[in-house]
Amino acid sequence: MNSVEEFLVHAIRLEQEAALRFGQLADAMLTQGNREVGRLFRQLADYSKLHLADARERAGYRDLPPLRPEDYSWPDIESPEAAAIWAADPMLGREQALEVALEAEQAGMDYYSNVMKSTIDPELRALAKEFADEEAGHVAELKRWIELHREGKPLPSDV
Repeated sequence: MNSVEEFLVHAIRLEQEAALRFGQLADAMLTQGNREVGRLFRQLADYSKLHLADARERAGYRDLPPLRPEDYSWPDIESPEAAAIWAADPMLGREQALEVALEAEQAGMDYYSNVMKSTIDPELRALAKEFADEEAGHVAELKRWIELHREGKPLPSDV
């Protein structure tokens, strides 16, 4: 990663794909009648849309480079925060859904942390740290939700 602009293009795509995937998973769960998990995935899709808006706002005045799908530099075949597609299984339970979400958020945090650690650009390092810290908050929140679930308490998506 060589520039703030390249980073922002990646961040925008990462959040777009996270919102899309969580939305797809929510639709699949709701179609199959798994409302509890569907609501959870819908809430996560909405959170990703908020983060997408933030990334777009930060990029607003910059001249972002156009990237083709094959130009993105991801550690795996798809963007780090795209939740596992197998989570569309209609028999998926709430705890499994939370674990899928946690893995996606952890991968996003790791991605931003790796950018932060590998760049020599101080502006890019500071921005990547902000994004990594935000994802760390999501990871902590999902861990809290998992504990609430295990204790039989309601989750924010239940309200």
